[in-house]
Amino acid sequence: MTLRVDLNCDMGESLGLYRMGNDEEAVRHVTSSNLACGFHASDPSTMARAVNLCATHGVRIGAHPGYPDLWGFGRRFMNVAEEELIYYVIYQVGALCGFLKLAGVPLEHVKLHGALYHELVRREGLFLRMAEAVKKAFGNVIFVTLGTTRTAELKKRCAEEGIRVALEAFPDRGYTAEGALLDRSEEGAVFKDKAIIAARAIDMAARGGVESVDGRWIPMDIDTICIHGDNSESIGAAGLIRRRAAEVGIEVVHLGAFV
Repeated sequence: MTLRVDLNCDMGESLGLYRMGNDEEAVRHVTSSNLACGFHASDPSTMARAVNLCATHGVRIGAHPGYPDLWGFGRRFMNVAEEELIYYVIYQVGALCGFLKLAGVPLEHVKLHGALYHELVRREGLFLRMAEAVKKAFGNVIFVTLGTTRTAELKKRCAEEGIRVALEAFPDRGYTAEGALLDRSEEGAVFKDKAIIAARAIDMAARGGVESVDGRWIPMDIDTICIHGDNSESIGAAGLIRRRAAEVGIEVVHLGAFV
């Protein structure tokens, strides 16, 4: 059986005169993009450009909503009521959908950003409410979340309700022994060598898991692998990942092809 995995990148994260990431390089290698929606990064012109860039290259598009935290790039927790968080997400995805309609391309998935992404992994009830709300508002799109033992079970529960969930891994990030991402303030949290990032990505896809910072192997369902747009070494690893995947027989395709 052929192994299949999606390769995604957070994109469209520039804001006005401030440039973030290298979308023009990343879009040449990835199969899916996660486009910022204005709360943690981006603006209307940036969203329009990012949508058109992805559409031109045949890269599938997902929304990447987060906390309203431009100063902190959405990486700071905010104590917000569950209902309000759901409204935040629906608002942001709806904004991106306007640009998708304009370009004549569909929304394939929704992947939360930063602190909000990690908050949902910790709160099962909120995760289920959010995934259901996204499905009601935007149809049969895929809800992307961090791959863990817990979220693998949530994926099964969501499937019973007709909600599509994809599990994600990060080759440019360190993992704890429990399978969580190492805090960015910790040593070894972010990898800066493109060869190492690429090797980890292939290992994750081929073996179905991740290696923790203490060398422990953690089995994990992985549907999609993320390269961070704000990590230039990750962008540089994207081409290596595609070449090595082809060499070992891993098919790199967008999520909608198999989730």
